[in-house]
Amino acid sequence: MPSELANRIGWKLFNGFTKLHVAAYRATGGRVGRRFIKGAPVCLVDHVGRKSGQQRTTPLIYIRDGDDVVLVASKGGHPSHPAWWLNLEAKPEAVVQVDSERWPVRAREATDAERERLWPRLTEVWPPYDDYQAKTERRIPVVILEPRSP
Repeated sequence: MPSELANRIGWKLFNGFTKLHVAAYRATGGRVGRRFIKGAPVCLVDHVGRKSGQQRTTPLIYIRDGDDVVLVASKGGHPSHPAWWLNLEAKPEAVVQVDSERWPVRAREATDAERERLWPRLTEVWPPYDDYQAKTERRIPVVILEPRSP
């Protein structure tokens, strides 16, 4: 099977799994889907597609930093940024869900100082982030979701 075809099939399977994950998380208020491998916490981020204008929801590993939710735009170390981050760069207003609680947020990339402070906490929750950063030339963004008024 050519690698391009295998890659397309892999992404279709991943997207199908993601839709099931989101549906289970939403239906159970996070009781199902709140944890990933080795207990990494998962939130849902609702954002708008920068090209389609359609509502999207992405389950992502996160940490809390005070009132903020912090994410890593790793895409497993792929050379390009994940679509969810490109969408948030274009339209930073989003909604985050942690368990059954949902609130509006504004996304931004962490400053260098914030990234330096947060990266060890992020890799404690998901150690492969260090491997992902090592295998790509791009600097993987750390994304901060700050609460905003509705």
